[in-house]
Amino acid sequence: MKIKILAIVFTLLMSNLALADHGLITKPSAFSVKETIDRLENVLKKKGIGIALRWAHHEKAKGAGIKLRPTELLVFGNPKLGSHMFTSQQTAGIDFPMKALAWEDEKGKVWLSYNNPAFLAKRHDIDDREKIVAKMTGALNKFSDVATKP
Repeated sequence: MKIKILAIVFTLLMSNLALADHGLITKPSAFSVKETIDRLENVLKKKGIGIALRWAHHEKAKGAGIKLRPTELLVFGNPKLGSHMFTSQQTAGIDFPMKALAWEDEKGKVWLSYNNPAFLAKRHDIDDREKIVAKMTGALNKFSDVATKP
């Protein structure tokens, strides 16, 4: 019983931390921005998750005469999960498919950031898809680890 209570308290605390972070989960990467996104794209494809778009912000900025450190966005989705969010609240379509951003900070360190599914559910007042949110959260954690860890 104590373990269940501690697990619930821990989950609530972690959810609050994610909310304080504007719903972003950010992990350090051991790889370059390009390799981080390559690795994420590869694992997603292997799992049958569709890639909607890959956008190199730094290349687009360069074309506009603006200097930007390496920054790449990957938009991806799994309709078998994401569509359940829409059937609860169609406004969730503004936040799905999911996105991940690999970026290099001013010290040269690379990071991978993505939206916390629990934050997105809260944003859209989705309170009837707990299992879907948990499945998304677990999968994103695993996929982002593959992308960022040696």
